[in-house]
Amino acid sequence: MSENVENNQNNVNLIRGDYKVALRTIATPLIFTLMLNAFYNLIDRVWVAGLGADPLAAIGFISPFFIIIGGIGNGFGAGANSLISRFIGAKDKKNANNSAWHGIILGVIVSILIPIIILPFLEEILTLMGASSVMGYATEYADIIIIGSFAIVFNGIFSSQLRAEGDIKRSTIALITSGILNIILDPIFIYVLDLGVQGAALATILSATIATLVMLYWILIKKDTYVDLSLDQFTPSKSITNQLLTVAIPGSVEQIVISVVNMIMNAILAMVASTTVVAAFTTAFSVINLCMMVSVGIGTAAITVAGVAYGSNNYTKVKDVYHYAAKLSLILGIILCVLLLIFSPYVAMLFSYTSSSAGLSELISDVLRILSFFIIAISVGVCASNVFQAMGKGLISLVLTVLRELIFVVLFNVIFVFVFGLGAHGVYLGFVAGIAVGTIISHITIEGYFKRIIKYTK
Repeated sequence: MSENVENNQNNVNLIRGDYKVALRTIATPLIFTLMLNAFYNLIDRVWVAGLGADPLAAIGFISPFFIIIGGIGNGFGAGANSLISRFIGAKDKKNANNSAWHGIILGVIVSILIPIIILPFLEEILTLMGASSVMGYATEYADIIIIGSFAIVFNGIFSSQLRAEGDIKRSTIALITSGILNIILDPIFIYVLDLGVQGAALATILSATIATLVMLYWILIKKDTYVDLSLDQFTPSKSITNQLLTVAIPGSVEQIVISVVNMIMNAILAMVASTTVVAAFTTAFSVINLCMMVSVGIGTAAITVAGVAYGSNNYTKVKDVYHYAAKLSLILGIILCVLLLIFSPYVAMLFSYTSSSAGLSELISDVLRILSFFIIAISVGVCASNVFQAMGKGLISLVLTVLRELIFVVLFNVIFVFVFGLGAHGVYLGFVAGIAVGTIISHITIEGYFKRIIKYTK
């Protein structure tokens, strides 16, 4: 027990100490973990690509739902992370414990609501997205993902609670195990058991469930985490619920916004191009999403580090955390962009290894070259949104995300596709341009916020 106490105290000392060391220490394994988890969707696509363009396009149409479910888990996880880390910064362990309990209870409620809300309207939504021609494949995959969404939600919540107290090691172990299992189970379920797209969905949910159970064991049964989740630590609190939801709801809605944009872009592509082009775009975007996990990991780490600094009223340190996170994210984003520009033809070959998918290679490579600039465009914007979440300013984060990833993206899509007549390329270019403009506005906004808050506290 003394060793566990010492490890927990070391974790807390880490996030209270040098912000650069803390950010790198938390972000490095987190980036790796998030990238591996992004393989859920990517590996599904690699294996499903062997079934042909239509099943691959169907998976693409379901991607927004997958993003929504994962985003809800990460959003409620971010809410708990922000609140727990702020209470740790304020040396208030009792409320840190209670905040973790509130996060879990809210996660249960959300997990029940997701299938109740989505499943009755699934086919209608897919029809509006232009998925009528692949409806059978799409519903086979979506039904399993949505019913098993509890595992994905609690992956986000439990891993965030571990990160909030600086316990990166076990958060990483659980999620890496989940990712590796998914990679192993996909070909078995899809081809050996001959379950097709249903097999891909089952592999994903089973892998996520195992990761959730592992973290549940550490937190609720083994009870060797810094945050204590004994039943006597839970006291219903309207204040904690409101503070958690202030970050969780905007954080979740941000992912819904991203998913809505994907739905709109898929619908526009279905109007101006073929199902094969939709398959190429959604597949290329899954690769871009994988690379984007670098910025997401850095930004997520900033929630913990900036949250602790904010909880101790060190606003200058919060600003320094943002600057350092944004710089790291931008530099790594540029490197990834260059690598994708060089190696996009080889990446595209992963999805065109059978005769039924051979025609996708050139299309995917073309989309990747354009969307690679998205990685640079989003890098600073993600960090700005996450630091606002760390400070409990979820509404500001939401507004910036809506501007960056919905309003401007849709606006530039309409201009490039319907005004300039650029067709499918207008969708890709509009996406990158909208994100870039929104990120610039996000940076200007957070810099102005820091200027005001530091001025008024001197």
